[in-house]
Order: sequence, then structure tokens, then C-alpha cells
Amino acid sequence: MGTPNVIVVAGGGGPAVPWPAGSTVIAADGGVDRALALGLRVDLAIGDFDSVTPAGLAAAEAAGARVERHPAAKDATDLELALDAALALEPARIVVIGSDGGRLDHLLGVLLLLGHERYASAQIEAYLGDSHLHVVRGTCRLVGAPGDLVSLVPLHGPCDGVRTEGLEYPLLGETLPGGTTRGISNVLAAGEARVTVESGCLLAVQPGAGKPL
Repeated sequence: MGTPNVIVVAGGGGPAVPWPAGSTVIAADGGVDRALALGLRVDLAIGDFDSVTPAGLAAAEAAGARVERHPAAKDATDLELALDAALALEPARIVVIGSDGGRLDHLLGVLLLLGHERYASAQIEAYLGDSHLHVVRGTCRLVGAPGDLVSLVPLHGPCDGVRTEGLEYPLLGETLPGGTTRGISNVLAAGEARVTVESGCLLAVQPGAGKPL
């Protein structure tokens, strides 16, 4: 295994949470400005740079960031380029910081991208706006306060053998087919819950769990 933790910063909002020391930081285009606002030192800035401020990019480069430029006419979003760069570092964990607002098509693309099979070797989580998301393959631990919302959304097809502990409405080895809303608006029964999936990719969303600046 390579780098333990990689933080991928996209444009838009981001939470004020303690990041693991020694994390590698990859900023996608306007995420450079967001990373600097969060006090993160950018290791790699990547994208077509149509949204970053010139001052932000210059500051990151002066502080030692490597800059990887791509043409505007490309087959992947800046975030996908950043995630691929993160994956190349063979991390144990990738944390994405971004927005849940703006263009709906971009947000849908981000959610589907997080669950892509090629990122399955890393633990993927994200802070989008004020929501904390986990991509669940196998077992995932969720932390919060009793009464906090948790939604479980299948990505890219059905999720089989879904089991939960610590949620008010338990699932006991059941299948959540793609497109179902059954897992929406569950609730933490205690300060911690556990979600297990035997096969498939499940997105666990905790609305309001992030603390945006």
C-alpha cells in the first residue's frame, strides 16, 4: 500500500474537520482555492483551470504544488482526473471535499463516480456541502448523534446482504435493488452504527454531518 490518506478537493464548500496529518492533497481546478481556504497545502493541482483564481494557483505553485494542466475539451471532469491521480498513489483512504450545490448533472456525476469499481481498492468517503458520505463495500462504521439521519442508496445496481446495527429501522441481510428508496431517511439509534454489504456498492449519506466553513 502506498500513501495512507489522500484528500481530493473540488470547488465549492467544504467542512471544517481535522484532517489526518501527512495526507497528500490533490486539488481539482477551483479546489485549489478551497484547499488554501481550509489551510491545506496542495501537493498536486490538476484540471483545465477554468475556475481557479490566478492568485490561488500561483500561491499553490509557489508553495511547492505540482501543476498538471489538461485541455478544456477532455473526456473526464477535473474531479475524475483528480481521483485517478489519487488512485495512482495506492492510498488506503480517499476523502473528497466538494459542494452539493450548483449543477445537478455535476452532482449526479460525482455520486456515481465515487462508487465506480476502479476505486474499490480504497476506502472512499466524501464531504459534499454539509453531508458526510461513505462508499460501503464490506463493512462501514457510521458515527453521529442519536436521531441523526442516515440514508442508504445502492449505486450501480443492487446491493445484497445488507445488514445494519444501530439504526432505528434495521436491515437484516436484505437486498436493496438499484433505484429503491427504501434506505432513505433511516435514523441513528445511538452514537454509532454499522452497515455491512455482502455484494454491491452502497452509498451511506449522513445529511448535516459535515461542518461547512
